[in-house]
Amino acid sequence: QLLLVESGGGLVQAGGSLRLSCVASGRPLHVHGMGWFRQAPGKEREFVACTDWNGANTSYVESVKGRFTISRDYAKNTVYLQMSSLKPEDTAVYYCAKSRTYGTTCYQGIGDYDSWGQGTQVTVSS
Repeated sequence: QLLLVESGGGLVQAGGSLRLSCVASGRPLHVHGMGWFRQAPGKEREFVACTDWNGANTSYVESVKGRFTISRDYAKNTVYLQMSSLKPEDTAVYYCAKSRTYGTTCYQGIGDYDSWGQGTQVTVSS
């Protein structure tokens, strides 16, 4: 059974950086796309970034383009989200997820993912 565990969240000042990690155990991720989502208090969970199985295709929500980068390390079975120039509106719980299907598509819909981590809190102070 796949287990996803996020880490790296915390409190940071606006303009700062954080790197989130999502470590998978139980099965390899190498054939699946991966995604990062976030959920702020009182809001719905939203797509942040995704990568296909080999990292060739990535996609980002418009609000984080140029500031966030998704990457993966196959040897470590880990997916990362490097976040820079953080803004207070980036404050949320961040979740990683594994896509249902294999291949070169980068998925942006919540329903496209079937395994989720427990989330890590990111708080950006102004």
